[in-house]
Amino acid sequence: MKRMQLSRRSFLRGTAYGLAVSLALPPLEAMFDGNGAYADGMPEDPFFGLFFWANGLPWNGKHGGMQGVGQDLWTPSQVGEGFGYSPLLKPLERHKVCVATGLEPKTEIPSAPPGQSDGHMRGFMVAMTGDRPRPEGFDHPTHTLTALRPSLDQVVAKHPKFYSSAPRFRSLHVGVSRSRFHDYGHWNAISYNGPDSVNPPIQSPAELYDQLFSIPGESPELGRRAKALDAVLADAKQLKGQLGTRDAMRLEAHLEQLAEIQRRLQMTAGACKMPGRPRDETDLHKKTTQMAELLAIAVNCGLTRAFSFMLTSPATTHVFSNLGVGDDMHKVCHDGNWENIRKITLYQMEAFALFLDAFSKVTSPSGKSLLSRAVIYATSEYGEGWQHGEKEHPILLAGGGCGRLKSGIHLREPGGNLCKAQLTALQALGLPVTSFGFNGAETSNPLRGMLT
Repeated sequence: MKRMQLSRRSFLRGTAYGLAVSLALPPLEAMFDGNGAYADGMPEDPFFGLFFWANGLPWNGKHGGMQGVGQDLWTPSQVGEGFGYSPLLKPLERHKVCVATGLEPKTEIPSAPPGQSDGHMRGFMVAMTGDRPRPEGFDHPTHTLTALRPSLDQVVAKHPKFYSSAPRFRSLHVGVSRSRFHDYGHWNAISYNGPDSVNPPIQSPAELYDQLFSIPGESPELGRRAKALDAVLADAKQLKGQLGTRDAMRLEAHLEQLAEIQRRLQMTAGACKMPGRPRDETDLHKKTTQMAELLAIAVNCGLTRAFSFMLTSPATTHVFSNLGVGDDMHKVCHDGNWENIRKITLYQMEAFALFLDAFSKVTSPSGKSLLSRAVIYATSEYGEGWQHGEKEHPILLAGGGCGRLKSGIHLREPGGNLCKAQLTALQALGLPVTSFGFNGAETSNPLRGMLT
């Protein structure tokens, strides 16, 4: 039997109120050519994620002379392909995450106002935006700062070549730990639109679920929207009879979701709750899995292709009591408690591995893992938190970027420019970006050997 083929831009069509109505289909096997590309010759679209964890790494001599009191459990001993994952990176071995070591911020630091060299503030600004904090309005004693430009997730989401047509959510912003060093400004988020404009993260899995899959409440438009959904059902039923078994099942699931949405459109928002809405977990690992699984569904359903994920906020005061640590992480760093920071860092890398698990477990209609489409840029705010050392800023890149990003590479470049990692992520997405970085951090060189 000849396999039916559909365009990736196929729509269900009908008529309501005398007007033509159309609704996009979810990705189906019939849209692909069997080699991971759409039948029209276009490859699958990559997606981007910005993953952040707080307070860097356990300190060691590579961070500076004063910090040479701890063992380096982060830097792999070999470079290139086939390197051995170090003890702190071991949880990520199953996903063949790429590692870049030796990098550091290269932005110029103005002399006034003072304090702009603080590793916390300069570090997470360069890591997120490729630029230093804005000097105007900077105040070190109160830790007041703002970004000069958008964070990397917003650079991607708003790039004119990233979306051919904008999805329901151009970008999503989520967080796990609720603990904050300060309850104001840029200490609460890692996604920035530019000066004095942050994108606060959704901190509740239930709230994220509602934003992705629930329909707002009473409105004069609800009846008309319900009718519009009803108008395409005849076209959907006809199409279902022409599809293969698995595509028919996918379409049936899609129609069930539409039927539930249609039912909710005809009711008030408070009258019902969709089944499967998650309960909020307090355990960081469980909550990470909840959030990541919802993001994976959102990406696979075409709701978005860009997001930020803040495991712990900059300079977090999260207390990892589950690890037997009694004080908050920020204090533990400044107390010089190396062993507890080692335990916390390993726990955060385990969380990152769970995050990647959620995408690797989803198979897209092309037959490949969703993670093969991903470009995940993962970082922290500085090299280490005891002295706010900026050397050896941790950088991880995960996913396949639809074939543009290699797996399992360790690149070591002592004193290298941190913005090379950001340029690598942008080019792995296929964006026509030839340089990145600002105010002395400009570079046109991606990380050597990580791109195909």
